[in-house]
Amino acid sequence: MIVSLNWLNEYIAIDISPAALADRLTMAGLEVEAVTERFQYLNSVVVGRIISTRPHPNADKLRLCDVRIGDRTISVVCGAPNAKPDMKAPCALPGTIFPNSFEIKKTVIRGEISEGMLCSEAELGLGPDKSGLMKLSDEMVDGTPVSRALNISDTVFEIGLTPNRPDCLSFLGIAREVAAIVGKPLRRPEKKMPQTYGRIADFTSVTIEAPDLCPRYAARLITDITIAPSPFWLKERLLSIGLKPINNVVDVTNFVMMELGQPLHAFDFDRLAENRIVVRKARANELFHTLDGKERRLADDTLMICDGQKPVAVAGVMGGVNSEIETATTRVLIESAYFNPVSIRKTAKYLGLNTEASHRFERGVDPEVTLIALDRAARLMAEIGNGRMVEGFIDEHPTPSSLPTISLSTSRANRYLGTDLDQAQIVSFLRSVEFAVEIKNSETLSVVPPTFRVDVSRPEDLMEEVARLWGYNNIQTTFPKISGVTTLPNQGISIKNQIKDMMAGYGFSESISYSFVARNSCDRLRLSQTDDRRRMLDVLNPISEELAVMRTSLVPGLLETMSRNLAHQIKNLKIFELGKIFFSNGQDRQPTETEMLAGLWTGAGIDMTWHDTPVACDFYDLKGVVEDLLRCAGMEGVSFSQLPETSCFYTKAGHSAQILHEGKVLGLAGEVNAEVLSDFNVRQPTFIFELLVSPILSGFKENRMFAPIPRFPFTDRDITLIVDNHVQAGDILEKVKWFGEKLMEDIRILNVYTGSPIPSGKKSISLRIVYRSYSETLSDQQVNRVHQQLTDRIIQEFNATLPV
Repeated sequence: MIVSLNWLNEYIAIDISPAALADRLTMAGLEVEAVTERFQYLNSVVVGRIISTRPHPNADKLRLCDVRIGDRTISVVCGAPNAKPDMKAPCALPGTIFPNSFEIKKTVIRGEISEGMLCSEAELGLGPDKSGLMKLSDEMVDGTPVSRALNISDTVFEIGLTPNRPDCLSFLGIAREVAAIVGKPLRRPEKKMPQTYGRIADFTSVTIEAPDLCPRYAARLITDITIAPSPFWLKERLLSIGLKPINNVVDVTNFVMMELGQPLHAFDFDRLAENRIVVRKARANELFHTLDGKERRLADDTLMICDGQKPVAVAGVMGGVNSEIETATTRVLIESAYFNPVSIRKTAKYLGLNTEASHRFERGVDPEVTLIALDRAARLMAEIGNGRMVEGFIDEHPTPSSLPTISLSTSRANRYLGTDLDQAQIVSFLRSVEFAVEIKNSETLSVVPPTFRVDVSRPEDLMEEVARLWGYNNIQTTFPKISGVTTLPNQGISIKNQIKDMMAGYGFSESISYSFVARNSCDRLRLSQTDDRRRMLDVLNPISEELAVMRTSLVPGLLETMSRNLAHQIKNLKIFELGKIFFSNGQDRQPTETEMLAGLWTGAGIDMTWHDTPVACDFYDLKGVVEDLLRCAGMEGVSFSQLPETSCFYTKAGHSAQILHEGKVLGLAGEVNAEVLSDFNVRQPTFIFELLVSPILSGFKENRMFAPIPRFPFTDRDITLIVDNHVQAGDILEKVKWFGEKLMEDIRILNVYTGSPIPSGKKSISLRIVYRSYSETLSDQQVNRVHQQLTDRIIQEFNATLPV
């Protein structure tokens, strides 16, 4: 919000310096971001006395003037008809930069040197006269800056307003705040109306077809008006805050909007079909030409101002070319309305239009200022444009607003704010900004906020008002009481940090991706239509289509990260993510959140060095990481089994395993199939794993049990079995461990082989079993006996045979 001090002084007598005012506004919650002097450029424009004039030798309409500017005389080429000796006029010296960015330089004009410019009042922005030089008083001293000689000054404040303070998007709103700060009365614009004729009901009508989007619409009619440039005072007011004057009618609407905070619109009444207004929603794919000359396709929820046949304005945003004020306009219909803020915000965003009107409407204007602003604009238009006002006004108000009553506790307010204000002070602060306050008892106040304070609805809002009006800098600094009792950090967080540390120890880098993914993520993973991961929750206002739903898997994020790395020629990648996935329970309910750990490995399993050749990673590299991670987490009874082909959506069948813990599915690991990789622009083998985090957290063992180093040696025996192809080696390992042989220390797979001479439908599995006793050295006879017993049991359990 740009505020001119001269304009502000019309509503409140300010007797403190601009710097002090800026500081006090900031401390009251209205941050002043910049303070500038509007007429600073006049510091290099000085009082000049014309000593002599003579014709320009090379131009009939120019004269050469010798101008005294204090201690020296300069030569100036001038075309003003009233330039004459002994006249005093403003002289702009080289280096002067006018508000229109025109810079004065020492130059040569038609062969003669000109060391400045003698100025009219229009050129200086001090008046409308541009017919000749501005005549200054003979008593002014030569060489004095014009700003000092004329005592011209206007400080301009740039105030950064938060979105909850639309009441301060006007001079009257800022003046109201200043009045409360300095303790001076507020001067409001006069309400005297001119003489009227006729009845407005005989000329026009207003119909509201969308009362939920337009709770109030008011209008007045001015006839016999003359469209012309605005008077200087009105232009000056608009220019002081950076608005461009257009004509007397449009300028009045802008002036009143900046004065009272109520956007207005003026229609050429004779261009309105059937001379009436209809407020309705746009029709599907309706087109409309706005005042900026662009044709726009409207959404069907766009609120439109229409005449009897067609749209004439986008409500609260911008008017149309088909009803704009023109030079020939003689009858003007003035609109003053209250529109639904959410509707205006959606429309402005959809159309890509941010106007002064939409900026105010979308934050919420005062519904009770509608008629005040309408009357103010009508009076000024009739006065400035020599028009006649039609008697009466239209005020369609189908849904009047109601004011909340808020109960405020004095002691609670002081406790929240850290102050010690008495009830009288609190009442004084609130009444100073026009809150209606009733004292219920010594402790409680009943407060009704004014209609322009759309941001106040609860006791805490009133406390904030008290704090800022008392002055944030007046609130004493206090320190919170800190207990000496400490607590242990959340165990879940601690364990998850340990898991991340372990993954980093395996050479993986942590990846953190958005919890939002594209709507087609499940399709890219080839998930079945009945898969639970298709229960995706829509994001109500997504940043983009790529972030439209909450993720139900961490895999798409890892694959996207890998794709970006490959695009940068990073072909060896080990990444993981620990985060939540979300399953929808309906758009109006909280989703089910599940914490997952996922990892991805692609490229080399062993980095290339001068003495090693690169080796590509495979399924068993990733499986080893998962096994060691779960072992270090203290989880026992973890096994891997082949993932059924019907569950291999984004992993290769026959190259994927489900991870089980005590018979329950903990996750999966496998190679990503080629179709899924192609969708993510990846063309090299990639392996992933996914694990549920909650079983790891519940099974995690903080305390480790250490066993003594064995004193006696181990011995091992190998066994080769011929089994059916469907028998999984992992099942044999688990079964042997389940036998519970005390002397068996370890068992592992040596080899798996199919082909000649192994019969068709069969495969050969070679195992190595390690035996050790912790109390004696085992003899061959003891080991052979135990080994034979285990072999016999394995053959029986799996219908196996020994090779011949």
